Amino acid sequence: MPPGTGKPGRTIEDALAQWVQAWRGGGSPWVEALRELGAIDRAVYEAVARTPTAILDVPVRRLSNAANHSLLWLGIAAVMAVAGGARGRRAAVEGVVSIGVTSAAVNLGMKPLAKRRRPGDPGAGLFPARRVRMPGSSSFPSGHAASAFSFAYAVSRHLPELAVPIRLLAGAVAYSRVHTGVHYPGDVVVGAIVGAGTATMVEAVAGSR
Repeated sequence: MPPGTGKPGRTIEDALAQWVQAWRGGGSPWVEALRELGAIDRAVYEAVARTPTAILDVPVRRLSNAANHSLLWLGIAAVMAVAGGARGRRAAVEGVVSIGVTSAAVNLGMKPLAKRRRPGDPGAGLFPARRVRMPGSSSFPSGHAASAFSFAYAVSRHLPELAVPIRLLAGAVAYSRVHTGVHYPGDVVVGAIVGAGTATMVEAVAGSR
Protein backbone atom coordinates (compact mmCIF):
# COMPACT_ATOMS: atom_id res chain seq x y z
CA MET A 1 0.00 0.00 0.00
CA PRO A 2 1.44 3.41 -0.87
CA PRO A 3 2.29 5.82 1.91
CA GLY A 4 0.36 8.92 2.68
CA THR A 5 -2.91 7.03 3.10
CA GLY A 6 -3.11 7.83 6.80
CA LYS A 7 -4.21 11.15 8.21
CA PRO A 8 -1.19 13.48 8.37
CA GLY A 9 -0.37 15.17 11.62
CA ARG A 10 0.11 18.83 12.33
CA THR A 11 3.22 20.55 11.10
CA ILE A 12 5.19 23.10 13.08
CA GLU A 13 3.59 25.82 10.94
CA ASP A 14 0.15 24.68 12.11
CA ALA A 15 1.28 24.91 15.72
CA LEU A 16 2.71 28.38 15.18
CA ALA A 17 -0.52 29.48 13.50
CA GLN A 18 -2.49 28.32 16.53
CA TRP A 19 -0.13 30.14 18.87
CA VAL A 20 -0.29 33.39 16.87
CA GLN A 21 -4.09 33.14 16.71
CA ALA A 22 -4.26 32.82 20.48
CA TRP A 23 -1.89 35.76 20.89
CA ARG A 24 -3.08 38.18 18.21
CA GLY A 25 -6.49 36.87 17.24
CA GLY A 26 -7.75 35.10 14.13
CA GLY A 27 -7.64 38.24 11.98
CA SER A 28 -3.84 38.39 11.87
CA PRO A 29 -2.42 37.83 8.36
CA TRP A 30 0.36 35.80 10.01
CA VAL A 31 -2.16 33.13 10.99
CA GLU A 32 -3.28 32.52 7.43
CA ALA A 33 0.29 32.71 6.10
CA LEU A 34 1.45 30.07 8.59
CA ARG A 35 -1.52 27.85 7.76
CA GLU A 36 -0.65 28.09 4.08
CA LEU A 37 2.97 27.18 4.84
CA GLY A 38 1.69 24.24 6.84
CA ALA A 39 -0.42 23.13 3.89
CA ILE A 40 2.64 23.35 1.61
CA ASP A 41 4.69 21.37 4.13
CA ARG A 42 2.09 18.59 4.23
CA ALA A 43 1.67 18.63 0.44
CA VAL A 44 5.40 18.20 -0.18
CA TYR A 45 5.56 15.40 2.39
CA GLU A 46 2.59 13.64 0.77
CA ALA A 47 4.05 14.06 -2.72
CA VAL A 48 7.29 12.40 -1.64
CA ALA A 49 5.42 9.69 0.24
CA ARG A 50 3.16 8.79 -2.66
CA THR A 51 5.84 8.74 -5.36
CA PRO A 52 7.21 5.24 -6.10
CA THR A 53 11.01 5.29 -6.16
CA ALA A 54 11.99 1.63 -6.06
CA ILE A 55 15.62 2.22 -7.07
CA LEU A 56 16.18 5.02 -4.55
CA ASP A 57 14.34 3.58 -1.55
CA VAL A 58 17.00 1.18 -0.26
CA PRO A 59 20.06 3.47 -0.60
CA VAL A 60 18.16 6.42 0.86
CA ARG A 61 17.02 4.31 3.80
CA ARG A 62 20.57 3.07 4.37
CA LEU A 63 21.92 6.61 4.23
CA SER A 64 19.34 7.74 6.78
CA ASN A 65 20.25 4.89 9.12
CA ALA A 66 23.98 5.50 8.62
CA ALA A 67 23.52 8.99 10.05
CA ASN A 68 21.86 7.71 13.24
CA HIS A 69 23.72 9.05 16.29
CA SER A 70 25.93 10.97 13.82
CA LEU A 71 27.92 7.80 13.09
CA LEU A 72 28.33 8.76 9.43
CA TRP A 73 29.89 12.10 10.36
CA LEU A 74 32.04 10.66 13.11
CA GLY A 75 33.40 8.12 10.63
CA ILE A 76 34.21 10.84 8.12
CA ALA A 77 35.84 12.89 10.88
CA ALA A 78 38.04 9.92 11.81
CA VAL A 79 39.20 9.53 8.21
CA MET A 80 39.98 13.25 7.93
CA ALA A 81 41.87 13.22 11.22
CA VAL A 82 44.04 10.31 10.10
CA ALA A 83 44.56 11.16 6.44
CA GLY A 84 43.99 14.90 6.21
CA GLY A 85 47.03 16.28 7.96
CA ALA A 86 46.81 19.32 10.21
CA ARG A 87 43.87 20.83 8.30
CA GLY A 88 42.03 17.54 8.40
CA ARG A 89 42.50 17.24 12.15
CA ARG A 90 41.25 20.79 12.72
CA ALA A 91 38.25 20.14 10.48
CA ALA A 92 37.51 16.88 12.29
CA VAL A 93 37.71 18.43 15.74
CA GLU A 94 35.61 21.46 14.86
CA GLY A 95 33.09 19.28 13.03
CA VAL A 96 32.65 16.96 16.00
CA VAL A 97 32.39 19.89 18.42
CA SER A 98 29.76 21.48 16.17
CA ILE A 99 27.77 18.24 16.17
CA GLY A 100 27.97 18.08 19.96
CA VAL A 101 26.78 21.65 20.45
CA THR A 102 24.06 21.26 17.84
CA SER A 103 22.82 17.96 19.28
CA ALA A 104 22.62 19.47 22.76
CA ALA A 105 20.70 22.50 21.50
CA VAL A 106 18.27 20.42 19.47
CA ASN A 107 17.72 17.40 21.71
CA LEU A 108 17.89 19.10 25.10
CA GLY A 109 16.38 22.45 24.15
CA MET A 110 14.28 22.65 21.03
CA LYS A 111 12.70 19.20 20.82
CA PRO A 112 11.38 19.12 24.40
CA LEU A 113 9.88 22.57 23.91
CA ALA A 114 8.30 21.79 20.55
CA LYS A 115 6.89 18.34 21.45
CA ARG A 116 5.78 17.80 17.85
CA ARG A 117 4.38 14.45 16.77
CA ARG A 118 5.97 12.63 13.85
CA PRO A 119 4.12 12.59 10.51
CA GLY A 120 3.05 8.98 10.99
CA ASP A 121 4.15 5.42 11.59
CA PRO A 122 6.57 4.28 8.87
CA GLY A 123 5.38 0.70 9.43
CA ALA A 124 1.84 1.58 8.33
CA GLY A 125 1.20 2.38 4.68
CA LEU A 126 4.84 3.06 3.78
CA PHE A 127 6.71 1.48 0.89
CA PRO A 128 8.42 -1.45 2.65
CA ALA A 129 11.91 -0.60 1.38
CA ARG A 130 11.71 2.82 3.06
CA ARG A 131 10.89 1.65 6.56
CA VAL A 132 13.09 2.83 9.41
CA ARG A 133 12.60 2.77 13.15
CA MET A 134 10.35 5.61 14.21
CA PRO A 135 12.28 7.82 16.66
CA GLY A 136 10.61 8.50 19.97
CA SER A 137 11.74 12.13 20.09
CA SER A 138 9.87 15.18 18.89
CA SER A 139 9.62 15.69 15.14
CA PHE A 140 10.76 19.33 15.24
CA PRO A 141 13.44 20.11 14.36
CA SER A 142 15.25 17.28 12.58
CA GLY A 143 18.31 16.28 14.58
CA HIS A 144 19.76 14.42 11.60
CA ALA A 145 19.56 17.54 9.42
CA ALA A 146 20.95 19.76 12.16
CA SER A 147 23.95 17.51 12.80
CA ALA A 148 24.57 17.03 9.09
CA PHE A 149 24.73 20.73 8.28
CA SER A 150 26.66 21.67 11.40
CA PHE A 151 29.35 19.14 10.46
CA ALA A 152 29.32 20.12 6.79
CA TYR A 153 29.72 23.82 7.49
CA ALA A 154 32.48 23.24 10.02
CA VAL A 155 34.41 21.01 7.64
CA SER A 156 33.96 23.45 4.76
CA ARG A 157 35.74 26.15 6.76
CA HIS A 158 38.98 24.17 6.94
CA LEU A 159 38.68 22.06 3.79
CA PRO A 160 36.94 24.24 1.18
CA GLU A 161 37.69 21.66 -1.49
CA LEU A 162 35.20 19.39 0.28
CA ALA A 163 32.54 22.08 0.65
CA VAL A 164 30.37 20.96 -2.26
CA PRO A 165 30.45 17.18 -1.73
CA ILE A 166 30.06 17.37 2.06
CA ARG A 167 27.12 19.77 1.81
CA LEU A 168 25.49 17.64 -0.87
CA LEU A 169 25.84 14.65 1.43
CA ALA A 170 24.33 16.66 4.27
CA GLY A 171 21.44 17.62 2.01
CA ALA A 172 20.93 13.98 1.05
CA VAL A 173 20.79 12.96 4.72
CA ALA A 174 18.29 15.71 5.45
CA TYR A 175 16.10 14.65 2.52
CA SER A 176 16.30 11.00 3.60
CA ARG A 177 14.35 11.86 6.74
CA VAL A 178 11.41 13.01 4.63
CA HIS A 179 11.76 10.08 2.22
CA THR A 180 11.60 7.57 5.07
CA GLY A 181 8.53 9.23 6.56
CA VAL A 182 9.89 10.41 9.91
CA HIS A 183 9.94 14.18 9.28
CA TYR A 184 8.06 16.88 7.45
CA PRO A 185 10.15 19.02 5.07
CA GLY A 186 9.81 21.96 7.44
CA ASP A 187 11.46 19.94 10.19
CA VAL A 188 14.56 19.30 8.10
CA VAL A 189 14.75 22.84 6.72
CA VAL A 190 14.76 24.36 10.19
CA GLY A 191 17.14 21.65 11.39
CA ALA A 192 19.57 22.52 8.60
CA ILE A 193 19.38 26.22 9.47
CA VAL A 194 19.97 25.49 13.15
CA GLY A 195 22.94 23.26 12.33
CA ALA A 196 24.56 25.81 10.02
CA GLY A 197 23.98 28.57 12.56
CA THR A 198 25.48 26.55 15.38
CA ALA A 199 28.54 25.74 13.28
CA THR A 200 28.96 29.45 12.61
CA MET A 201 28.88 30.19 16.35
CA VAL A 202 31.41 27.43 17.04
CA GLU A 203 33.60 28.89 14.30
CA ALA A 204 33.37 32.34 15.88
CA VAL A 205 34.40 31.00 19.28
CA ALA A 206 37.20 28.88 17.83
CA GLY A 207 38.44 31.77 15.68
CA SER A 208 38.61 34.14 18.64
CA ARG A 209 41.14 31.93 20.40
